[in-house]
Amino acid sequence: METLNEIIASDFFKTYGIPMLICLARITDVTIGTMRIIFLSKGMKYLAPVLGFVEICIWLAAITQVMANLTHISHFFAYALGYSIGNFLGIFIEGKLAIGTVVVRIITKKDSYALAAELRASGYAVTVLDAEGNTGAVNVVFTVIKRADVPKILPVILHYNPNAVYSIEDIRFISEQGLPISEAKSKRNIINFFTRGIRK
Repeated sequence: METLNEIIASDFFKTYGIPMLICLARITDVTIGTMRIIFLSKGMKYLAPVLGFVEICIWLAAITQVMANLTHISHFFAYALGYSIGNFLGIFIEGKLAIGTVVVRIITKKDSYALAAELRASGYAVTVLDAEGNTGAVNVVFTVIKRADVPKILPVILHYNPNAVYSIEDIRFISEQGLPISEAKSKRNIINFFTRGIRK
């Protein structure tokens, strides 16, 4: 039975094994790096440095192998392929995690009373403004929701105002007063918990 050293020293491993490892390392570190940048844009300043540390450690392992084997063109292709796939996976994973808070802006010609009432009944803070559009008076509805709740709120908008124009934007920071009612209450409970701990 071949030992690990014999396998690593074999031509097969140098031809196929090392490029595969380089590709996997690049996929991993670029995925982490893409998520780190997204987390930074959302103000998650404590998680981003941890991801950065892991990212650079993996990157150093990958680039060391490439620099040690500059004569193998397969290593360069593996490096580039891993980078491309890593970017895609980072964005895909972040999208699935749906981290953060967004503001939903809804513009409708139809009276927005029923829509606003339904959103408030669901626990969201809603602000309604009267405005003037190109073709006349409109209502503008603002609400702040967790990004994960976007799939839940879109059917509500289309049910009450099928022709409404809406936009969704990420927000970096929001005060407690702007949070959905249930989330604001949860935040206060967390703050009170730690405050009691400090007082003790």
